Amino acid sequence: MKLVTQTEILSERFGDEAAVKIICESGFDGIDYSMFCMSDDNDFLNTPSYKNHVKEIRKIAESYSVTFDQSHAPFPPMREGDEEYSRKTMEKVKRALEISGILGSKICVVHPCVFSENQFERNMEMYHTLEPYAGDYGVKIAIENMWGWSDSLNRIVPNVCSTADDFNRYVDAVNPEFFTACLDLGHCGLVGDDAASMIRDMGSRLGCLHIHDNDNIHDTHTLPYLSKMDWDSILKALADIDYAGNFTYEADGFLRMFPDSMLVECEKFMCGIGREMIKKINEYKGN
Repeated sequence: MKLVTQTEILSERFGDEAAVKIICESGFDGIDYSMFCMSDDNDFLNTPSYKNHVKEIRKIAESYSVTFDQSHAPFPPMREGDEEYSRKTMEKVKRALEISGILGSKICVVHPCVFSENQFERNMEMYHTLEPYAGDYGVKIAIENMWGWSDSLNRIVPNVCSTADDFNRYVDAVNPEFFTACLDLGHCGLVGDDAASMIRDMGSRLGCLHIHDNDNIHDTHTLPYLSKMDWDSILKALADIDYAGNFTYEADGFLRMFPDSMLVECEKFMCGIGREMIKKINEYKGN
């Protein structure tokens, strides 16, 4: 099982090249390339020179014998009632799949979208539109469990793919050659579900993870063991289903509180925690 972490905060602070070097030098096996920045029309990945940039950061990783194993497209891909946004962002998502292919990443997470009517059918239409691009670039699209927001309740509520039943319905409806499931462990508790139970309910459908902690109220994306999630039960559940994917952090919220000068040590600390968690999964598999 590879230990992987995302580039988001490090790239925001230092740029992609330095972010990749820091991740590699901190001891990680793989990189999850964050492309949220593409939401900004002026971002470098939206310029004609994007391919050269992407090839360069792949070379940097390869010089450390580290691979790009996962990526994340800009989100949401579509907004109900905003055709211009949806048109532009879907093109960016297609480019994100191409970038993933150039990096050698085999999985790119593409969020499902919130629609007031025919939500399942409209998401299926969106994913089927993207399927040929996944095939062309040799990338699997990972659907992720999401949450919604209630203005009237002023809190997070379940929405698209929030429960195991709904998530499984989506994953079972798409072609497994081009699609898989990314279970965001932190999102489970936010909608009143239990991450360990959801892992077991999804079983072999799980192709990848987003690993982070929270208080079951706020989507803080912090480091495991710093908040309220039950990690022993989660790690045992992963062992019980014989999870075969990578251990991929999406815990960059942990980094936001630290100054630039401390981020290298923070990455090394994150790496150490991840190694211990993988060790625990392997121990549970041996029991």
